Amino acid sequence: MTEIELKQRTKQLALRVMKLVGALPQNSVGRPIGNQLIRSGPSIGANYRAACRGRSKPEFIAKLGIVVEEADESVYWLERIIEGELLAKRLFEPLLNEANEQTAIMTASHRSAERAVQNPKSKI
Repeated sequence: MTEIELKQRTKQLALRVMKLVGALPQNSVGRPIGNQLIRSGPSIGANYRAACRGRSKPEFIAKLGIVVEEADESVYWLERIIEGELLAKRLFEPLLNEANEQTAIMTASHRSAERAVQNPKSKI
């Protein structure tokens, strides 16, 4: 997957998160979860873009670590929506799958980048 494709994919995730948060119940349970998710979901793409503009490999790795954290946090809040039965699982299960996939992709990228710094002869 190219950098451009991944940027597009993270942007689409952000848009889907925005729609999901808009559909959450506006009560004492839905509102705080929505607030957390609306922060973490779109920040995956924003922080990935920042990582791509990193001025050095260590900066790229550090920013990519933030992306991993935000992606994992988004998965956490999506799981709370399911377990709290705030919305029907079938409505956003594909979004949860995509968030899990992006978490895995970003985690693998972060690990690869760290290995490349530890092994300077690597072509990454």
